[in-house]
Amino acid sequence: GLALLVDSLDQVDALVVASAPAQLLADRFWPGPLTLVLPLRRHVSVPEALTGGADTLGLRLPDHAVPRALARRLGPLAVSSANRSGEPEASTAQALVLAIGASLALVLDDGPVRGGVASTVVAIDAQGAARILREGAIERPVIEAAIEVGR
Repeated sequence: GLALLVDSLDQVDALVVASAPAQLLADRFWPGPLTLVLPLRRHVSVPEALTGGADTLGLRLPDHAVPRALARRLGPLAVSSANRSGEPEASTAQALVLAIGASLALVLDDGPVRGGVASTVVAIDAQGAARILREGAIERPVIEAAIEVGR
């Protein structure tokens, strides 16, 4: 599925069930390079492209003013990496236009990508069991320690 960028925890709570471990991680690492994959609320219906056919949704609260302002005004934003599948991510607007080209309707250029390391992706089920799906900018021991502190 595709992750959604959000501007606030209120936007998250309207869509998914955030158990205590999810709240701990959000409090500790948001805004920042953490994507949480959480169970959809029962009354919430979203396109299958967002869930990949699962009953979960990936959410991230970025540490960048522009996508947060857009999410605040428009609601959660569906996003994907800035590249074609299997190719390296573009780190500048110019590289993105060269890689993707005519299929782009709009490019917001805020300079080169900062950070350079993908977000860490953690799935947390309704019972609060956490599983690291992708280790990224936040290393596994740091995630595990943050969850352990809350127990």
